[in-house]
Amino acid sequence: MTSSTFIFTRRTLAIAVPIFAIAALGATPAHAQTAPVKVGLMLPATGTYANLGTMIENGFRLYVAEQGGKLAGREIEYFKVDDESEPSKATENVNKLIKRDQVDVLVGTVHSGVALGMAKVARETGTLMIVPNAGADVITGAICAKNIFRTSFTNWQPAYAMGKVAAERGHKNAITITWNYAAGLESAKGFVEGFEKGGGKIAQNLTLPFPNVEFQALLTQIAAQKPDAVFAFFAGGGAVKFVKDYAAAGLNKTIPLYGPGFLTDGTLEAQGAAAQGMLTTLHYADNLNTPRDNAFRLNFAKTYKVNADVYAVQGYDAAQLLAAGLKAAGGDIKNQDKVIAGMSSAQIDSPRGKFSLSTAHNPIQDIYLREVKGKNNESRGIAMKALADPAKGCKM
Repeated sequence: MTSSTFIFTRRTLAIAVPIFAIAALGATPAHAQTAPVKVGLMLPATGTYANLGTMIENGFRLYVAEQGGKLAGREIEYFKVDDESEPSKATENVNKLIKRDQVDVLVGTVHSGVALGMAKVARETGTLMIVPNAGADVITGAICAKNIFRTSFTNWQPAYAMGKVAAERGHKNAITITWNYAAGLESAKGFVEGFEKGGGKIAQNLTLPFPNVEFQALLTQIAAQKPDAVFAFFAGGGAVKFVKDYAAAGLNKTIPLYGPGFLTDGTLEAQGAAAQGMLTTLHYADNLNTPRDNAFRLNFAKTYKVNADVYAVQGYDAAQLLAAGLKAAGGDIKNQDKVIAGMSSAQIDSPRGKFSLSTAHNPIQDIYLREVKGKNNESRGIAMKALADPAKGCKM
């Protein structure tokens, strides 16, 4: 190689490298637009709430499948972590999704204590988060954040409506009973607020540790005090056992048992005769008989060979909300400001009925009064129309 040849080659490389670098940089946004959106599902796969987690995931996946497997033209890639319904593991588990898997959006969870841990990390890292169940009031209250959304409810919403209904039905004094954790305590508090506003009084608030299901001692207390009504918050396997134990003690014959819909949603087959005739309040019911809900329920049953419930609806709407954000951002999940703006202003055409989001990012929605009939929670009308959570302490 001559001296002149070497100089030419070096100059050629000197020019080529910057051009290649510029080309690579220019390709990055295009790659970002075509790479899959990474969705981190942090839901219970084991324990008391395992079936609830499955229904939420299936609802989410169903909406994506209905859109041809893409949201706003973007493929969806799933990453999963079993949250074990264990709050002490929440930070470790959510960091697996954020740091290890580098997900674009978190979807979770059922247990309010776990969701609180997730929300704290989401706030600190700025990770987009959609809560498809956990109703902890504080998530869209005191620790609300622009990147945190909910497609379910606050614990206050169905409970407050049930307190209103119980008072309207002429009950004067009531006892509440629940697990001693965020969801249960906030639910009981919501019932108390609605019941007392209607003129009722609370005789006692009973609790036991989660997930304890040894109810007999507390049922004995209820029998001794003879309140007009009992309000209970339990879900999953705990709800099954409580309703059956309540009936076995003969209390359902003299003291009406009320609760938010989680007391009977997804549990009726196991509860059997013990649940018949119970009244609950929730943002969904089994016989809404609207074209939107009928289409959803039919597709869900065909796909998963099981009937949809409120958890499936909440997962389905989590995917709808993400789709609204992606559409507003032209499919660019990295343009978080536009994604958040699109989600904040979304009008969700839900199987439960259309809803929008409050400034705290919680659904403003109808709460139905439901009655257990056979294996269904049938609507008996709307207990409260377009109920918005007060979002106490929320500052964005």
